[in-house]
Amino acid sequence: MTRLRRTATAAAALAFTAVATAVLGFAGPASAHVTVNPKEATQGGYARVAFRVPNESDTASTTKLEVVLPENAPIGSVSTIPVPGWTVTTEKRKVDPPIDVHGSQLTEAVSKITWTATGDAAVKPGQFQEFGVSMGPLPKVESMVFKTLQTYSDGNVSRWIDEPQPGGEEPEKPAPVLTLTAAGPSASAAPSATAVAAPDDDDDESDGTAIGLGIAGLVAGLAGLVLGGLAFARTRRGPVAKS
Repeated sequence: MTRLRRTATAAAALAFTAVATAVLGFAGPASAHVTVNPKEATQGGYARVAFRVPNESDTASTTKLEVVLPENAPIGSVSTIPVPGWTVTTEKRKVDPPIDVHGSQLTEAVSKITWTATGDAAVKPGQFQEFGVSMGPLPKVESMVFKTLQTYSDGNVSRWIDEPQPGGEEPEKPAPVLTLTAAGPSASAAPSATAVAAPDDDDDESDGTAIGLGIAGLVAGLAGLVLGGLAFARTRRGPVAKS
């Protein structure tokens, strides 16, 4: 009996180890690639996003990041947030048809953003860095794929350029993807003031009932005060003397 119990315990331990190894083994690499955060934004609006760059190497540091903006979804306004110790440059390309931004027709759009580390600012092993970007108006497409190159101090380059496949597994080197959702209904779709202010029959009945109960309670309270006062006066006068 003891031998069976030991055998069962050992088997359970091996099974747990196998499951844990499988889960951690698959989850580790998937969580280490370059991502864009948040992962969703609204079409037609402006978004502030950050490209999160973890350092996967145990011996080298990340010294450069290149983010390519999708050609099929040009953006009229792109600005970067300063990152201490990093310089940033942008490249532009011609777009046709022009991009309408608040009535202005833009014939150029940012096509690539490059961050380069200076001094000791490189992303070291075991660290990550976020590179912020403000962009808009966002195009009316379902998603934006940002193909990204991550360069290390030893010369190696991680190419995060694989596009997601509908219904397929995550690729080995996935590119950061920003999902765009349609804008919600405009304020004009809200109910009119007349509709909002229109009384409801049930509300009127409830209000009338509440008022009636309040008046009845007030009358009952006054009657109690009167009766209490008469009783108090009777006790003060004492018993009536007989003739």
